Parts: sequence; structure tokens; C-alpha cells
Amino acid sequence: MFDPFQDHATAGYLRNVERLTDTNEIKRQEHFFFESNLESALSLLQSLKGTIEYKHFLEVHRILFREFYPWAGEDRQMLRVGRLVGRGAEVQFEVAEMCQRAVEWGLNLGNDKARIKKRPGEVMGAFAWGHPFLDGNGRTMLLVHTELCHRAGFSIDWMSSNKGDYLAALTHELAHPHDKRLDQYLGGLVEKRKPRGDWVDHFKSMPGINGIDMANDNIVYRNDDPIANARYQEIKRLRAAGEPVEDSEGTPVDL
Repeated sequence: MFDPFQDHATAGYLRNVERLTDTNEIKRQEHFFFESNLESALSLLQSLKGTIEYKHFLEVHRILFREFYPWAGEDRQMLRVGRLVGRGAEVQFEVAEMCQRAVEWGLNLGNDKARIKKRPGEVMGAFAWGHPFLDGNGRTMLLVHTELCHRAGFSIDWMSSNKGDYLAALTHELAHPHDKRLDQYLGGLVEKRKPRGDWVDHFKSMPGINGIDMANDNIVYRNDDPIANARYQEIKRLRAAGEPVEDSEGTPVDL
């Protein structure tokens, strides 16, 4: 069980307000609050007239999960826990002190309408690499990504997405963003822009939405864990290999 606060036995999973420890109960409650607060989170995104910023990304998470997680809206660096977080043997995320930069890079690209229309997977991959929250990342970035796509004049047909195929493409994206695997996958799901009025029902009926974060399978490491640090450095090396990653203006950036 993912336990970055080291108090799972007394405070429950991630210090949830109900002190729940059972995985199934936790997922049910997370999904309940996600559905209950979905419309409010979408309304926030719709109300933003300028670019979507990191503070808005945090606020979407806070709106969705504040009634279950008291820390909702705070990233791993703010909480000073979960510096090195990975999942299983394949998935590794950015270190906590760099998670904001990773998400901001994705937002910079996503606010560029031409860029996200051409590279929707690149934007989603940046959000996933940043992985700023202890839980709720997948659902938060899904809402923000949907709003960015809408502004660019299209939608992703998530109802036609296969969860296994999506996660496989996303996993590959984390280590090898230059392969553009997630761009290829999401590019095949691009469709005409959906009316905002359909979004709530669309998200509620989306297959697998209640487990999209994979959070209960995460593994947290100590800051000084040599194995975790070596693994992180290898992922960084792989991400830097191949062609350079560029920002929205075509300038190479260091991820």
C-alpha cells in the first residue's frame, strides 16, 4: 500500500477524511467525490479566459477531491513527501521538486492550439511525467487535457479508447517521449469537438475512469534510496535520448 506519510494504520490511505484502508472502499469514495464535483471542476476550466496555468491545474484537483483528501490541491513538493514515485517495474515519474516544471511544460504546449492538435499525446505525457499529486492525477489531467483540446477545436474519443492500450502507450511515453507513441494512439481517437454540455455525462460513463490513476499500485521510495535514484536517472537518460524535445516555439528543452 502506498504510504508516503507513514501513518496508514492510524490515518488511513493518504490521510483520507474517513481513515479508510480498504482499497475497494477507497476507490469507491474517490469516484463518488469525482462524480459529485465534476461539474464544478469543469465550470472552473470553462470560466478561464486566458491560458490555463499550474495554479488552475492544482485547483481542479482541489475541487475534485478536497472532501476526501484534506491535502487536495497540493503537489508532492508542497507536501514534502513522495519525492521519488514509481509504479511496478516500468513506470517512473519526475521527482517532486521538478513536478511543477513538468506540468507547466505540458501546459505551455497545450495552450498552443496548433501544437496540441498536432501532438495531443505529448501534452498528456508531460502531465503524466510530472505526476504532481499523491492520488487523482489521471482524472485531473484528463479534465485539463479535455479543456485544452476543446479550445483547439477537437475532442478525444475516450469512449473508443482501450484502457490497456492507452496505459501501454502512456507507459512508453514516460521513458521514450521522442517515439511519439502516445501521439500516435491519441491521434487515432481525434474527433469533432464535443459540446461542453455533454462532458459530465461523457466522463461519468467513461470505462475505467474510477481506476485510471493506478494510485493504489504505486511504490514510494526514500529520498536516499540508491535503487530508486538509479532507476530515476536511467529514465531521465532514456527521455533525453534520441531527438531533442522542443517547446511550443521549437526550442530544445531539458526534461
